[in-house]
Amino acid sequence: MAAKKLCETFSKSLIDEVQKWGCMKQTGVSLRYMMEFGSKPTPKNLLISAQFLHKELPIRIARRAIELENLPYGLSVKPAVLKVRDWYVDSFRDLRSFPEIKSSDDEKEFTQMIKAIKVRHNNVVPTMALGVRQLKKGLGLNNIGSLDLHEIHQFLDRFYMSRIGIRMLIGQHVELHNPNPPPDRVGYIHTKMSPVEVAQSASEDARAICLREYGSAPNIKIYGDPSFTFPYVPTHLHLMVFELVKNSLRAVQERFMDSDKVAPPVRIIVADGIEDVTIKVSDEGGGIPRSGLPRIFTYLYTTAKDPLDEHPDLGTADLVTMAGYGYGLPISRLYARYFGGDLQMISMEGYGTDAYLHLSRLGDSQEPLP
Repeated sequence: MAAKKLCETFSKSLIDEVQKWGCMKQTGVSLRYMMEFGSKPTPKNLLISAQFLHKELPIRIARRAIELENLPYGLSVKPAVLKVRDWYVDSFRDLRSFPEIKSSDDEKEFTQMIKAIKVRHNNVVPTMALGVRQLKKGLGLNNIGSLDLHEIHQFLDRFYMSRIGIRMLIGQHVELHNPNPPPDRVGYIHTKMSPVEVAQSASEDARAICLREYGSAPNIKIYGDPSFTFPYVPTHLHLMVFELVKNSLRAVQERFMDSDKVAPPVRIIVADGIEDVTIKVSDEGGGIPRSGLPRIFTYLYTTAKDPLDEHPDLGTADLVTMAGYGYGLPISRLYARYFGGDLQMISMEGYGTDAYLHLSRLGDSQEPLP
């Protein structure tokens, strides 16, 4: 199938509109603002929120659609990337063709539409991963180090950071409609989230996958006060801790699989500072050579078999394996940075790795807007 440029798939007026909106200024929102605004989900506030999204989402989506059309090394014409681009342009068109939101009925209809947009974009990450794999294959590169993919890496960072923001804004608005929200919840935000409890649940999930893949799994020890709470998005924290613990379990399991020694536990320490809550995930899985450390945050760096080789239809199924397609760490770092935190890795080759997940406790940093 010949790659279709934007102008062959969509009307000129729509493309002009995408270009125009892609040049407009984005507006960032802080965690604190989302929390304060959403704590009173009155019809009036929901209307204001919908009107904001009606203007903001097309700007953010148009920017990504334009970038998807102008990627280096011919990545833009890979079939998987074209598919993603079309999802973005379709969503832009849906938003722009929706009339002005003036009443609660309009707002309810708009909410259903953005809910559908969020579902449309569910498989963006594996589909983009497939696109970059198609590029590697086309260039005859199995060793990603033989090509400087710096530009593509920077694009993916911007692209996924923006996706986190879009999904947070849509999800938050949709969740404010929940007639029976769980206690201490404001949309996606848990105002009294216990990081120790979330770490426990994420660790159990990661350990279950390790057991499934290897038949056994190292123990996990969590240190910290379970009654300590702060406002955050539990789904984001779960995703990050799950990823870090999964990597640690795999490293320890593979290092001690054929050993007579008992595999040492993975340790999770939760510390509450004044500015940051920090979660350290510490393992004795042998560590990473210092030369390899810069690569762990680049997309497509993975020491494991590629699940896309074994499951070429991964675009349709979200398959969770012990080792992904090299996206777990860079995407976890974006989730941390989205609300003003960060993720750092320190490794001792021959011993193990410590991951430091910093979460901003203040919640007043603006979203990063790529």
